[in-house]
Amino acid sequence: AAARSAALTAVAAGIEAAADELAALAVREVGKPVAEARAEVARAAAIWRYYAQAPYAPAGAVHEAAAGAGLLLTRRRPHGVAGLVTPWNFPFAIPSWKAAPALAAGNAVVLKPAPEATACAERLAGILQQALPEDVFTLLPGGAAEGTALVSTADVVSFTGSTAVGRAVAARATARGVPVQAEMGGLNAAIVLPDADIGQAAAHIAAAVAGYAGQKCTATSRVVAVGAALAPLREALAEALRTVPVGDPADAATVCGPLIDEQARARTEEACHGLGVLAGGSAPDGPGWYAAPVLVEKVPCGHRLLHEEVFGPVAALLPAGDLAEAVRIGNSVPYGLVTSVHTTDLDTALHGLDHLDTGMIRINAPTTGVDFHLPFGGTKSSGHGPREQGRAALEFYASSRTYTLSPAGTT
Repeated sequence: AAARSAALTAVAAGIEAAADELAALAVREVGKPVAEARAEVARAAAIWRYYAQAPYAPAGAVHEAAAGAGLLLTRRRPHGVAGLVTPWNFPFAIPSWKAAPALAAGNAVVLKPAPEATACAERLAGILQQALPEDVFTLLPGGAAEGTALVSTADVVSFTGSTAVGRAVAARATARGVPVQAEMGGLNAAIVLPDADIGQAAAHIAAAVAGYAGQKCTATSRVVAVGAALAPLREALAEALRTVPVGDPADAATVCGPLIDEQARARTEEACHGLGVLAGGSAPDGPGWYAAPVLVEKVPCGHRLLHEEVFGPVAALLPAGDLAEAVRIGNSVPYGLVTSVHTTDLDTALHGLDHLDTGMIRINAPTTGVDFHLPFGGTKSSGHGPREQGRAALEFYASSRTYTLSPAGTT
């Protein structure tokens, strides 16, 4: 336990020492705005410090026998080798929130990062390998073939990425009988009630739509305005999106940088084709896969924006007559990751949202943002298996055994 705790603490220190370099690397390789890149690096270091305390936590419990002499013990043990498959959009935080609890629980780790984030993964691996014993952490760069090989051999599997690949990963690991979790995206709604602070709600939603060009599984894709909230929100949100700084991710003022590649920009543009654009920001004319943040309205029921994750800075404005209808709209998609609700009514916040079928609900806050010490995950096509982060992650990366201790000579 002491060795594991010291090693994880050393990883945190190594990340902090290289913070500027890591943030600059995320800007260059995956186009993350530098302010967000710095925040991600800081969060990654905090994750390692959080899990550095975990090895000292109880690894089980002692229970009295139901009858007769003896004791019953439960004890958590590591699975063996944890196979981690991670995306490019959070190249330091997501590998950290998977690897840190896996290592804290006593596993070895093999990380297969997205090809788009190979340089970030290589640099992070260098920090880990300097702090950990030899062969405890292995980096496996590559594509689908390497990912399939890892999922086919690891003792426990954690995946973050697209729904199609996540389902295949879950099926392959399940067929082998190994524990698996898969986080597979979202089509998240922001519900705004008439009593909300409309200005604050618009600012939160604009940031969640356009931040990092919408390339987050927690980004807001649908904005549901309830009753009288529609008109003022329509105006405030349109203005907020028009003023979002779009441009060079190395500029500290940038909120919405470029998309990851040409195909991503094409998907974003195709998703808005033929729709009524209520508001759109401006994108640079120079080189780069930039897309202006866009708010669309009067979206037909069967449109892809209401059923598919676009992964770009696009959101649909949808009216609802009351809270119940807003909840139905929120639940009407195949995903169930996170919903934000904007209201000053405590009863609504505590009781009126019980029928939302998302894994996370954020009141008067953007859909984006993760509390790394709490469970993270969704329902339906957003997630498979146990939650990530917090204590939930430590439980996932270990198996529970029950021991019966009876005195010798008893019958």
